[in-house]
Amino acid sequence: MTKEICGIIDSTLREGEQTPGIRLTCENRRNIIAHLHKVGVDEIELGIASSPANNHLPQLVADARSITQASCRLGLWCRCIEKDIDFAGSCRPDVLSLSIPVSDLHITERLKKNRDWVKKIMVGSIRQGLALDIPFISVGLEDASRADPDFLLQVARLAEENGAGRIRLADTVGICSPGTIRELVRPLQQSLQIDIGVHCHNDFGMATANSIAALEAGASWFDATVLGLGERAGNCRLEEAVGYLTFVLEQQQYHPEFLPQLCRYVSSVTASPIHRNHPLVGDDIFTCETGLHQHGLAVNPTTYEPYEPSQVGSRRKLRFGHKTGTRAINLQLAKRGLQFDDMQIRLLARRIRSSGQTLSEEQLVRYVTGTTRP
Repeated sequence: MTKEICGIIDSTLREGEQTPGIRLTCENRRNIIAHLHKVGVDEIELGIASSPANNHLPQLVADARSITQASCRLGLWCRCIEKDIDFAGSCRPDVLSLSIPVSDLHITERLKKNRDWVKKIMVGSIRQGLALDIPFISVGLEDASRADPDFLLQVARLAEENGAGRIRLADTVGICSPGTIRELVRPLQQSLQIDIGVHCHNDFGMATANSIAALEAGASWFDATVLGLGERAGNCRLEEAVGYLTFVLEQQQYHPEFLPQLCRYVSSVTASPIHRNHPLVGDDIFTCETGLHQHGLAVNPTTYEPYEPSQVGSRRKLRFGHKTGTRAINLQLAKRGLQFDDMQIRLLARRIRSSGQTLSEEQLVRYVTGTTRP
């Protein structure tokens, strides 16, 4: 795709908080907003506009505005229900993201309605939001990936005609692939003048890839959550998306060096573990034991690393064990000013492999200088 600027909508405080068992305090939410502000997300979805269940939202919007200092837009998610829209208006968000289903499965079986009802309710909801002086209306089309394509386009055009500024296509049960999400986005991108966004679920592990593929097809916004939190298998992972946009697509508006702090904080307050090989923020993503890779890293780190560890607040860690060859050991020792002949290196490598242990760089040096044994 071209390296055009796109926008990330972080939905950790809405979709992420829908994760079973997660309940955030007001302090948790403010701290997450502060971390997201440091990372540089373009829009923060602060929660679901409904009262009295979410009466904390007026104050949270005010707090978020103070924290972010107008550096990003602040949004609320809302059903197409009059009292909810009125409550959303009282919160004074920058963006109101209305949600309406567009698949017949949801329209007829869940809601017991028809397609005409969807059009009527959506138009009325858009007009109500605009009448409340909400600056920007986004319309989320729920279950868009299972909707009739012609009806989907009709609804999107109707939303545009009535003042919506963005259409957000939801892959509600995560069935899209990068190929099918492109097919979903392109007809709308070719037919509409307003922005297109996507909301991708991770039921088959495709959410981040699908979000990037949607950008390639012409979408300009996508939703993400910290650690991919959300319903069922979650959503597009914010940390993966920020990393890809920054390091591969060379978008400079984000600050991935703050991702570890954000992810660790969210992990701590949601009891969601970060696996050691978690992309961008895992403790061991720059740890290497295999001899072939260690040799490549010694010659030129870009042979086996897509970006510098320091760019995400990490560092390279080499390990020496049964996967390590003589050349990697020799290179590491030579770097420390320790010289051995070929026979000595082969013997050393044999002893390390047979020990059943894995040594760090410092442990390797101490071992060969006689201060410890594997």
